Amino acid sequence: METLAQDELKAHLMATDEHFRELCQQHSEYDHKVAEFEAKNTLTEAEKVEEVKLKKLKLHLKDQIAEIMSRHRHEHVV
Repeated sequence: METLAQDELKAHLMATDEHFRELCQQHSEYDHKVAEFEAKNTLTEAEKVEEVKLKKLKLHLKDQIAEIMSRHRHEHVV
């Protein structure tokens, strides 16, 4: 039930909030790049550094997305 509400909220924000949409798109791009690194058998040192950097950026975006969703939920509960 909670997942459905979150999915609906995310869909609403994707449709109505440009900043939220940009954050989600960037998160998706980072996720794809990380998956490419994880699919490789071995990584160069530069690739390892890049993978760690992307994971940190991705996590930061996830936190921002969660914050926007939480703020939106609290604003519309009242």
